[in-house]
Amino acid sequence: MRMKKKKEEDLKLCQSHKGENRPNRPSQSRLVPSLNSPSHRCSLLSHLQSKFSTSTQSKKLDKIPKDYEAVIGIETHVQLSTLTKAFCGCPYNYGSHPNSSICPVCMGLPGALPVLNSKVIEFAVKLGLALNCNLAFNSKFDRKQYFYPDLPKGYQISQFDVPIATGGFLDVDIPVEFGGGHKRFGITRVHMEEDAGKLLHTETGLLSGVPLLEIVSEPDMRNGIEAAEYAAELQRLVRYLGVSNGNMQEGSLRCDVNVSIRPIGQSKFGTKVQLHSQGQEDQIVQETRLWDEGSQASTILTITMRKKEGLADYRYFPEPDLPAVILSQEYVDRVQDSLPELPEEKRRNEDLIDSEFFDATLAKGADAKLVANWIMSDIVAFMKNEKLTINEIKLTPEELSELIASIKGGIISGKIGKEILFELLAKGGSVKELIEKKDLVQIADPVEIEKMVDKVIAENPKQVEQYRGGKTKLQGYFAGQVMKLSKGKANPGLLNKILLEKLNSKN
Repeated sequence: MRMKKKKEEDLKLCQSHKGENRPNRPSQSRLVPSLNSPSHRCSLLSHLQSKFSTSTQSKKLDKIPKDYEAVIGIETHVQLSTLTKAFCGCPYNYGSHPNSSICPVCMGLPGALPVLNSKVIEFAVKLGLALNCNLAFNSKFDRKQYFYPDLPKGYQISQFDVPIATGGFLDVDIPVEFGGGHKRFGITRVHMEEDAGKLLHTETGLLSGVPLLEIVSEPDMRNGIEAAEYAAELQRLVRYLGVSNGNMQEGSLRCDVNVSIRPIGQSKFGTKVQLHSQGQEDQIVQETRLWDEGSQASTILTITMRKKEGLADYRYFPEPDLPAVILSQEYVDRVQDSLPELPEEKRRNEDLIDSEFFDATLAKGADAKLVANWIMSDIVAFMKNEKLTINEIKLTPEELSELIASIKGGIISGKIGKEILFELLAKGGSVKELIEKKDLVQIADPVEIEKMVDKVIAENPKQVEQYRGGKTKLQGYFAGQVMKLSKGKANPGLLNKILLEKLNSKN
C-alpha cells in the first residue's frame, strides 16, 4: 500500500514537473543526479511503468494457462420436431408470421388448461436412452416463475427436482489435429419444458410454447475444443434420433456455456459465468453475459445481460394443471427398440469392420500401404455414394488382394484396376475371371506398343511438328491416343518410354 501511495505521489510530481520552469544549471561533466530529485524520479518511473506494462503483464498472461484451468459445462436447449406446440394444439412452423400460431393456452389466459403433447415424452425418452441416462418412471412438471417480456404467461412450464432423465454420459472423439483421443462427458439431466417467446423489435412477436428438451452437462470440459466437439456430437445425435433438425441458425439447438477457472489441482469450482449462445472483471460474479456483436474492438467482448438468479427467484412449485408423467417398462422397451444406430456406435462398428477388412486383406499378402490407399480412397467413396457399409459391398478381402497383386505384377494397369474394382464392389466376382473374360491383360510387348505409337504419330503430323517446335505438353495427347488404341491395356511406363524416343527422334 505504501509503495502504491508513493507511486501515485511520484506520478503527480512528474506531471507537475513537466510544466515547471527550472533554472539553467552549469555544465558538470561528473554530475550525478540524486535519486530523490523529481526529474530523475520522472524518467525512472516512466521506464519502470513501461517495463511493467509490457514485461510484467506479459509474464502474468503467460502464467495463466500454466497455473489455471477452465471448467466448462453446457446447457443445451433442443427444439423438438413436433407438428404442434408442447401444451396446446397450435401448429409450430419455423418462420411463421408472429402471433399467427397462438391460443389462450399459449397466452396463459384464465381458465385455459394445458395438455401435454405425447411426442414430447417420446422424444425425451429417446434422447434419455441415447445419452445413457437413468429414466424417471414417475416425473412431474413445475412452474418456473420469471417476468421477461418474451414470456407472456409470466411463468414457464418446466421440470425442476424430478426431471425425466438423469446421470448419463456422451462419448466424443477429439480430432487428431487437436490431440485425438476419446472423451466421456457426463450428463447431469435431461428435462422437458416449453420455450419462451421471441422478441422481434420491428413488430410484436409471440412464438412461445414450442417444446424443448434441455440437456445439462457435467462441468467436465477443460477447453474450447472439447466444448465444441461435445456440442457437435449432441447435434449429430438429435438429428440421428429425428427428435430435432438441430439447425443452430434457426435456434433449434442453442448452447449456454457456463465457464469458471480454478488453479490446477484444486477440486473446488470457481464462480461460474454463463455466456449466452456464448470478460474479464476485477471480481468475478455469477451472472449471464452476452456477446457484444456491435463491438469494433480487435478483441471479442461480452457484456452483462443480467445477474444470475438463484432458485428462490424462480419460486418453483408443482404445475397444478398437469398430471404426473408416468412411464411403463413396456413403453420404454418399445422406444428402445425403435432407436437407430447412434453416431458414436456407428463409428465404432465401422472402425471395427474397416480394421477387420484391412487385416484380412493383409493376411492374403497384400502391401499394407496399397491396401490402405484403396480402402480410404475408391472403396470409401463408393460406399458413401451408394450409402453402403463395408460389410454390404460385394468385394472380398481376397479379391482386393488379388487386384493389388495384378496391378503390382504388371498384369493390368492401374486404370483397368479401377474399372475392375467398381465391378467387384457392385457385383462381386473374381479378378482373374474378369481379366480373362474382358481381355484386360496389360500389353507389355514392346514391339506391339511400338506399332501403336508409330500409327498414332503417323496420323498426327501437325501435332508432331508442334511438339518438336517446343509444345512438349502434347506428349500427354499422344499417350492418350495410344491408350485409346490399346483400349487402356498398354503398359503406361513402357508406352511413355517408347513414345518419348520416337517423338524426340530426328527421323
